[in-house]
Amino acid sequence: MYDEVPALRDAKRADIAGSWLCVDHTEVTLRPDGKAVIHLLDGQEFDFDDRWRLSGTGTWELTDERMGWNDGQHVRVALTSRTASATRAPGPAEPRDELTERAPAPDAYTWTFELRRDNREELELYFFFGDPDSRSTYVLRRKQP
Repeated sequence: MYDEVPALRDAKRADIAGSWLCVDHTEVTLRPDGKAVIHLLDGQEFDFDDRWRLSGTGTWELTDERMGWNDGQHVRVALTSRTASATRAPGPAEPRDELTERAPAPDAYTWTFELRRDNREELELYFFFGDPDSRSTYVLRRKQP
């Protein structure tokens, strides 16, 4: 059984709308109308190990439905129209065996982001990647103007 992560319950849609960045040129834009534009977003949890990265359009919602790793709020981002995919280079701890068969990038995908606040009380969107036991986090931070 996995430990739950802290739950956030005070986020509003206006807090979530905007552009969010992560490593290696990842950008996710969540529009106020519920539409999403995704650029080079990796898969979450064990899907991360397949090293595909997706770009395209879809939808997003802020929900307090029980999902993910806590009973607080979550952001669900659904890619419904893939426009591109890429392959992430293996990290230092990942095997470099190119003969290893990996799952192909999906045409559609849904991410469930946990929410938390950093030490400055700024909102962060994140998910776990790789083995959830490791608690490795893929964190998106708001794009600064």
